[in-house]
Amino acid sequence: MRDLRIIFMGTPDFAVAGLKNLVENNYTVVGVITAPDRPAGRGQKIQQSAVKKYALSQDLKVLQPTNLKSETFLEELKSLNANLNIVVAFRMLPEVVWQMPEYGTFNLHASLLPDYRGAAPINWAIIKGEKETGVTTFFIDEKIDTGAIILQEKVAISEEENAGELHDRLMHLGSEVILKTIKLIAEGPVETVAQPKQEQLHTAYKLNRENTRINWDQPAKQVYNHIRGLSPYPVAWTLFTNGEAQEHQLKVYKATLASVEESNELGNPSVGKIKINHDKLYVSAEDGWVRLDEVQLSGKKRMPVKDLLNGFSIQSEAKTL
Repeated sequence: MRDLRIIFMGTPDFAVAGLKNLVENNYTVVGVITAPDRPAGRGQKIQQSAVKKYALSQDLKVLQPTNLKSETFLEELKSLNANLNIVVAFRMLPEVVWQMPEYGTFNLHASLLPDYRGAAPINWAIIKGEKETGVTTFFIDEKIDTGAIILQEKVAISEEENAGELHDRLMHLGSEVILKTIKLIAEGPVETVAQPKQEQLHTAYKLNRENTRINWDQPAKQVYNHIRGLSPYPVAWTLFTNGEAQEHQLKVYKATLASVEESNELGNPSVGKIKINHDKLYVSAEDGWVRLDEVQLSGKKRMPVKDLLNGFSIQSEAKTL
């Protein structure tokens, strides 16, 4: 058995589960690399990453380089004498870093590679209506998420599951797959599989204001998947007018496809039409209605639609933009 000296690299909550599993299983973690502290929230107070908070609670050595190629950082990295790097939800590494340890650098990615390479695989798997996803460990190479696969495990995605719920399931699954991967590496040379070459691959693009906006010209099922794929963060959104020139922004945290009975009552108006029926809020998509269940009007708190309608009157001319 190889004696492993591990450097763990990660930043958000998704990465903490993996680091926690290493600590609780008595692996030697000689250093933790995470993002520099940054201002966050309304008060712009300096915040530590979730990984840093956990690492400090376990008295682990923490490094927070702003430049992964700086001589100072590279010398400090070498001094830790690690022989394995583990990366979970961190930034792209320069070759000098991922090639440094004797047993390589492996990454945990929250998709079934080669599909959904990129920054937001959990969100895009739901947005695209996938029935299954999973996690993959692979040895890092010079490109993004293209290295040889070590292990891969699948999970089903339910019709109602949102990105937050899937995130938590994959976080725990991923932490277990990290342990399985480490055991393989500790036992000796690992048999890997090259990522298959496929002509049509989905990409997990970074989420931004443009691609999180709801497109009501799509079929209702696609709109529904878009909403749950972005909930609870960063949240799908739309603009609407309420019978006047002013535009309102509405974030949509939860929605439901209208039933046949509901759709029959609502009829078939133009795309983007907003309608109230039995104290419920509906918007017309390309081929049917989507019921909005939990929303946040600009300047207000997140709330059930029933509470919104108690204080905000939707006019008959209301429509999305």
